[in-house]
Amino acid sequence: MQIQSQSQGGQTQSQSQENSFSFTDYQTDNFYDEMFTADGQVRSGYDQFKQRVEQLSREDVIGRQHAAERALMSMGITFNVYSEGEGTERIMPIDIIPRVIPSDEWNRVERGLIQRIQAINLFIHDVYNDQHILNDNIVPRDLIESSKCFLPACMGLKPPKDIWCHITGTDLIRGDDGQFMVLEDNLRCPSGVSYMLENRELLKQTFPEVLARTGVRPVSDYPTRLLQLLQHIADRPDPTVVVLTPGIYNSAYFEHSYLAQQMGVELVDSRDLVVSGGYVKMRTTKGFQTVDVIYRRIDDTFLDPHVFNPESLIGIPGIFEVYKKGRVALANAPGTGVADDKVIYAYVPRIIKYYLGEEAIIPNVQTYICREEEDCKYVLENIEQLVVKEANEAGGYGMLIGPKATKAEHKLFRKKIKDNPRNYIAQPTISLSRVPTLVGDHTEGRHVDLRPYILYGDGINVIPGGLTRVALRKGSLVVNSSQGGGGKDTWVLY
Repeated sequence: MQIQSQSQGGQTQSQSQENSFSFTDYQTDNFYDEMFTADGQVRSGYDQFKQRVEQLSREDVIGRQHAAERALMSMGITFNVYSEGEGTERIMPIDIIPRVIPSDEWNRVERGLIQRIQAINLFIHDVYNDQHILNDNIVPRDLIESSKCFLPACMGLKPPKDIWCHITGTDLIRGDDGQFMVLEDNLRCPSGVSYMLENRELLKQTFPEVLARTGVRPVSDYPTRLLQLLQHIADRPDPTVVVLTPGIYNSAYFEHSYLAQQMGVELVDSRDLVVSGGYVKMRTTKGFQTVDVIYRRIDDTFLDPHVFNPESLIGIPGIFEVYKKGRVALANAPGTGVADDKVIYAYVPRIIKYYLGEEAIIPNVQTYICREEEDCKYVLENIEQLVVKEANEAGGYGMLIGPKATKAEHKLFRKKIKDNPRNYIAQPTISLSRVPTLVGDHTEGRHVDLRPYILYGDGINVIPGGLTRVALRKGSLVVNSSQGGGGKDTWVLY
């Protein structure tokens, strides 16, 4: 859909100057700002954007923002929220002021993510096979065996090409010093890539001339790269690939259908697949068709009720046995979630050192592990200043932001930690970097993170950009869409 401004034009020069859009009154408020330095200078890469936008009227910029929102709704780019007692469908809000990352910064991020995925993949393989890292006590054995995401059924498993984490979304943040840090890893069913792709399409229509002049790396080939990855792990000529969704009521169903459509493959749910004759087969109007590769968007434990959760109604009975025999490929591999555990996250720098003999290029956020006595004592005594997270929650749930919580909430989380210290980590409250964001007819700073997407097939490819999530509520540090967040296009420069 073509985005068109509602501005009527025809203004005199004086009217144009008076009504022109401007960043003059924008305040960084002592936070690290992605667009401006502390003394108000424009950062590298934003020059073309600032120059062009300030040639427009306020009405024109606001009109483009509203047009982008209408386009999102008309294209059906929505997600479901279940936390409010009933399923609510919403658009994923977009703010049309992009986040720009210069090439030198991105090149370091790319190297760091490739290093991290290499090490995590080796770690998962080791955990389910020789367990050298556990025997050497680099990662405590009881930590793995007590993880909700450790699947004993995967012991001895060797996935195609020895790749476990084919698709990863790693969350990055910047603190006051402007350096990127890893906030968490998402390896089971990372979501949001469809919003990355659609945000770029919307910005192409909103500011086409700025994108053309600025030299922004493309992200539109993601579906092609994803399909190539899936075909690679099949190791068969012309494999049949499908996307497995939990169904239309899943919060990310739009993304599942979008990616299937973009790749030109079938979108299926558990009703469409059956194990027959030792293979996974898809029901079609012409009979059963053998499936070679499944991009699963359901959690590990729901995949096969015969092996994992017997109450699962969205899995395929018997699929795990077919997988173990090498007759179907799964992305991501079952068992990958063991590295999603937020307590395991705290050990990733040690994991990198153990397998690669290198220091982590992108550091973790400082993390306190509540299962460790000294760390737990510190967390309980300083919970008012910390962010506390449950080991296996996502989407901003199961989390306490100490400085913004009540005394009653502090007391509740202290009890939770004492009752089950294994299930919690804590981190300092970091002032996430900010990006100018449209609020009414002007801009204000809003906190952001960044989720780049990494594909591991024939090599490791980091998509140049990712989903910048923005906390649209003033002062909020929670960027998740289910908690009032939105998205921005991420421009990585050549």
